Amino acid sequence: MDQHPENVSPPFYKQVKFYLFAAAGLVAFLFITLLASIIIFRWYNPDFTRFTLREDWSQYEADRYGLREYWVEENEIPEHMKWAVVASEDQLFWEHFGLDIESIKEAWEERETDQRVRGASTISQQVAKNLYLTPAQSFLRKGVEAGITLLIELFWPKERIIEVYLNIAEFGPGIYGIGFASEQYWDIPASDITPEMSARLAAVLPSPKRMRVEPPSPFAEERSVWILRQMTQLSGIAYYQPEEPENIDPEFDDVDPYLLETDFDTEEYLSQEEDDSLESDTTEVNSSVDSLNQTSLPDSLLTAPKADTVSSDSID
Repeated sequence: MDQHPENVSPPFYKQVKFYLFAAAGLVAFLFITLLASIIIFRWYNPDFTRFTLREDWSQYEADRYGLREYWVEENEIPEHMKWAVVASEDQLFWEHFGLDIESIKEAWEERETDQRVRGASTISQQVAKNLYLTPAQSFLRKGVEAGITLLIELFWPKERIIEVYLNIAEFGPGIYGIGFASEQYWDIPASDITPEMSARLAAVLPSPKRMRVEPPSPFAEERSVWILRQMTQLSGIAYYQPEEPENIDPEFDDVDPYLLETDFDTEEYLSQEEDDSLESDTTEVNSSVDSLNQTSLPDSLLTAPKADTVSSDSID
């Protein structure tokens, strides 16, 4: 006897649970693939990243090159180059587990109050983003980035993280990794980079397509001096020895010039650091704050290098 059409079950591929199983299987496959690649990259140097793949190389009149061609091993990277990026990008790098919770909280509070949000990404997060993701900003992407970051911190030692970072970070338009950067800017191997050169390279990391390494723009020069001072404080090594005493406002001695010119809330900083002994100078401080808040970097100081900075003859 034939079943009534209403009692016949639809094919499995038309049922909701089929799509649920398929989605779960896809997620599991992607996770296993991601985990396998992270474990492999613990020892194997990547030849490209999502950022190099999406780069428009035609604007530089150059062909895409492999990162492994210019890779600098961890033991060949000068210690001052490592200190430079730590001082510039992530001063708690050696202490955190991949995420700087306090900076994330501050960034979230600024977002909630409609303030300009300062960066809170650690070096580990930047490695995760550059290797696997895109610069697009969304809560979903940041969540995925945080998950990848934790896996990287779980399977890689800190030394490997900073090695990969320095070999995939962009130090100028189309200039990825310190091996290629040292060759393009100074025609020397990365092992010969001086502390001043390393600070200059680290100075442009927030905006490598706009800030100029060589010859340095005035702003890059100013920020590199700040980085050298921070390197000295963090490492205890005298990377910075001014020939003459500088007239530096003690209120902003430890503040990154990049933050002062972009996202740093100067009035909030002063109010947190203010004490009773400064009450008599309130008028003078407020006028300085107003001046800083009105300061903006002219485009001439942030002009990117010309397209021929990246020579097609030196790229395989």
